[in-house]
Amino acid sequence: MIAADPDDPRGIVWIASYPKSGNTWVRVFLHHLIRQAAGRPLEEHDIDELSRTSRSAAGRVDLFERVLGKPVTEADAFEIANARPKVQQAIMEGGNGLVFAKTHSFLGRVFNVPLINRSVSAGGVYVVRNPLDIAVSLAFHLDVSYDGAIRSMGATLNASVGSEIAVPEIWGSWTENVASWTVDPPPVILVVRYEDLLADPRQTFTEIVEHMRLEATPEQIDEAIALASFDRLQAEEETRGFAERLENTGRFFRVGRAGQWREELSAEQVEQIVADHGEQMRRFGYLPVN
Repeated sequence: MIAADPDDPRGIVWIASYPKSGNTWVRVFLHHLIRQAAGRPLEEHDIDELSRTSRSAAGRVDLFERVLGKPVTEADAFEIANARPKVQQAIMEGGNGLVFAKTHSFLGRVFNVPLINRSVSAGGVYVVRNPLDIAVSLAFHLDVSYDGAIRSMGATLNASVGSEIAVPEIWGSWTENVASWTVDPPPVILVVRYEDLLADPRQTFTEIVEHMRLEATPEQIDEAIALASFDRLQAEEETRGFAERLENTGRFFRVGRAGQWREELSAEQVEQIVADHGEQMRRFGYLPVN
């Protein structure tokens, strides 16, 4: 990661996580914090305005096609991989100082090319969530069975499907993703647990604000937390939809609580997740207690 100059900070600040781990929640919070600082009024359907403050790097099809010189749907995996660092450099150069970007990529290399261009990155926040709960949320998100979600989470170099609106993201397995961002991370990467955001949002979101050196009053932080509450996001989606929800899938903001796996997963499914990811689960206190 580049060393952030406190007098002239520049670079990408990554909002990173494995899918269905709270990435969007953090982005909504930051959106409202930044919106307040800029003096912008509350948008009518603000959950569809997240691209103003934290666009998905994989969704920058305009930049990929500029680098590739052709539509992303005509590019192969090797070409996409080689374009990624150049696209991320363009994201950094197109911003004014710090640029927030969403990613579900693991912090590694594909075709010996980095998925995250550290030379244009200023730091980030990584959100980790219990994989037992992720399995339930991911199944609904991908419209697959719980067993299908569990297999996806355990697959090495697992990736999303590319389309006309987003290039594939290389998630890796849950273990690959989590370990790559959280084992001996540099100081510019803050690791937070989804469960701590739920248990004490004021303290945990304040840690994020302080880590990013954002100027915000306690009142602004409280307002951003309230506007990013799960109940509000769920109501917004039910009323007018959510642009980032995949087609032919259920609600994006479905349950939003910890421990849902206890009512949904079988003992065999829990055992499989622990067998696949026990080492990283132990690090974050996620091993089930009988």
